[in-house]
Amino acid sequence: MKNVTLRAQRGVTMLMVLIMLAVMLLGGLALARMTESALLSTGNVANEEAAIHASEVGWNTAFASVKALADENTAIPGWYWSTIQATDANGIPQVAWDAATEVIVGRFSVRYVVERMCNVTPVTTAARQCLVKQADALEDRRSDALDYSAKSSRQFRITVRVTDARGTQTWAQSLVTRGG
Repeated sequence: MKNVTLRAQRGVTMLMVLIMLAVMLLGGLALARMTESALLSTGNVANEEAAIHASEVGWNTAFASVKALADENTAIPGWYWSTIQATDANGIPQVAWDAATEVIVGRFSVRYVVERMCNVTPVTTAARQCLVKQADALEDRRSDALDYSAKSSRQFRITVRVTDARGTQTWAQSLVTRGG
């Protein structure tokens, strides 16, 4: 009787070892999957950070172009509109982005457009027809000048689209005031 019990125990031991090996294999696969996901997430965050840094080149280039504008009332095809353009649900201007001015920054394609934040062109009364810099408007009110037509008070919206080699897009917007 003792022999039968030992043989039965050997079979149970083999079954337990196989179950334990299967559990360890599944645990190892889960750990490898988690490590892979963490690496992908880290890579995506690094790519997004690099795209945001590339968008700063677009902002700086667009702002330099705004400062150099000879006539704010005349649109320049591809990058400048003298009035606010229609936007999509995300606030992105609905313009021909493939025709927008492009700057290559490393592995990124940076395109930008600029809109003067005015409803009409030409502007006759900036305070009523444009988004103006609040600080300038307050200073004008205190001095009773009420002259909102100064170029320095008008706002411009710069929208930048950064596209990487995989086609991933990062969007950034900023309001700037033209000095002058």
